[in-house]
Amino acid sequence: MSRRLRKAVFPVAGLGTRFLPATKAVPKEMLTVVDRPVIQLAVEEAREAGIEHFVFVTGRNKAVIEDHFDKQFELETTLKTRGKTKELEMLISELPSAGQTSFTRQQEPLGLGHAVWCARELVRDEPFALLLPDMLIHAKPGCLAQMIDAYNSHGGNIIAVEEVPHEDVHRYGVVDVGPVQASGAQKIKGMVEKPKREDAPSNLIISGRYILQPEIFAKLEIQKPGSGGEIQLTDAMLALMTDQEFHALKFKGKTYDCGDKIGFLAANVAYGLARADLGPAFRKALNEILAADKG
Repeated sequence: MSRRLRKAVFPVAGLGTRFLPATKAVPKEMLTVVDRPVIQLAVEEAREAGIEHFVFVTGRNKAVIEDHFDKQFELETTLKTRGKTKELEMLISELPSAGQTSFTRQQEPLGLGHAVWCARELVRDEPFALLLPDMLIHAKPGCLAQMIDAYNSHGGNIIAVEEVPHEDVHRYGVVDVGPVQASGAQKIKGMVEKPKREDAPSNLIISGRYILQPEIFAKLEIQKPGSGGEIQLTDAMLALMTDQEFHALKFKGKTYDCGDKIGFLAANVAYGLARADLGPAFRKALNEILAADKG
């Protein structure tokens, strides 16, 4: 029987250099998709999936993320005084409860694997979800909820994957998989980081959502630096694969890479069009812009 999943880890220590000068003072995770920071959308995905404890691995100049998930008495008092009941209720409903958030520091930029390892004392001996906030997944139900359904069927470690054109596989981590199982997942036989097209075992790429067993920390503890001189999570997962099963789940949804300017702009368009309160007017505005651009 699989152990219940209660915790999620969010690595948010990156510098966001691709979004300078905006990220000189604002963490890239606080850049907004319509009216919500990217990190809040990732947390909402985890909450929808039943996650109870949110662990943030931060770095320097990221205190605003901690403040965002805290009560703001002056703002709430102002909203109450001005009769902004709807806005006040929204803020209160989206606020994690006391004790549901934890923050730890990654003092040096030593890679994703190292960021995950920094959360070890907060996760301890429990399975956990790992969500990369840059990879925003637009899906209903959310990607992590879909993964937990598969996890409840067979436990183990699960990685969200999606198909890309074969000519793009060299940009991603690619999995080698077996047949589709009853849960919808496929057993992973191997993983390759950024392979040449002719060497790729499939066109299924790792998409920034993971369910991992706590034994990954022991592998990260002894993991030597890999590509770019960083501690690579993929290398540690390959080491753990000799002891535990890994499954890939091809989720239903669309990924937007919000660490990339085009992906970030596309996410704003997709999320804006999906909003019942904004979609029709936004679509009209977009069509007018496109028509003017054609002219």
